[in-house]
Amino acid sequence: MTDSTTPATRAGAPAGKQLRIGDRAFGSRLIVGTGKYESPETMARCLEASGAEMITVAVRRVKLDASDEESLLHYLDPERVLILPNTAGCATAEEAVRVARLARAAGLSDFVKLEVIGDQRTLYPDVLELIEATRILVEEGFTVLPYTSDDVVVARRLEDAGAAAIMPLASPIGSGLGLLNPLNIRFIMEAVSVPVIVDAGVGTASDAAATMELGVDGILMNTAIAGAREPVKMARAMRLAVEAGRMAFEAGRMEKRRWAAPSSPSEGRVGE
Repeated sequence: MTDSTTPATRAGAPAGKQLRIGDRAFGSRLIVGTGKYESPETMARCLEASGAEMITVAVRRVKLDASDEESLLHYLDPERVLILPNTAGCATAEEAVRVARLARAAGLSDFVKLEVIGDQRTLYPDVLELIEATRILVEEGFTVLPYTSDDVVVARRLEDAGAAAIMPLASPIGSGLGLLNPLNIRFIMEAVSVPVIVDAGVGTASDAAATMELGVDGILMNTAIAGAREPVKMARAMRLAVEAGRMAFEAGRMEKRRWAAPSSPSEGRVGE
């Protein structure tokens, strides 16, 4: 099992710039999934290009024996990345809790990306079951990162239940529509004290940069990279976009104005 007391940090990342979740620190604010790639080798190259230090794995869809070359886990080094088990495919709190326990028993992690899907067409979460599963898993010592709707009330309930981060969707899973409701994300950031990580819907690098410029703590993505024409190049683009968006947020954008403003002073012009 990964030692949860050891920070997973990229070399040279300033301490103040790290993403902290539970008792872990991460130099990268990009979290990447392992599904939908044409091959495990392509997946591994994309993960390397992304610079991600937290990698999600759908527990119900992979072989949990990392020594098996057919298992995705064979291509992940737990010394370099935190493997984040994902309860994808679960429809009830009971199912999700069982899958999280299975992942921990297999030695993956005490961290869990919690999904409890309530509608198969939109893949929106069943928030009542999600809150219940969060409460149970937190009581059992898990660090819980729940995928949720962009509802500020639900976000508060999840934090009250002990969630270590809130993961609202940008738009439906796999849609690539980008961030549809930035105001809702702002409401959530203002309402909770734990990290806010946007999950699902980011389609390209400009989506990632714009999302990070809001001030969210990170982004989780899968299809945007795996479904690109050149996945490795897109993984690199997403890495740079997340870093640029975060840097722009920290720098603070210029004030928007209705009228033009000269970039050069008018005083002292030649001929005056």
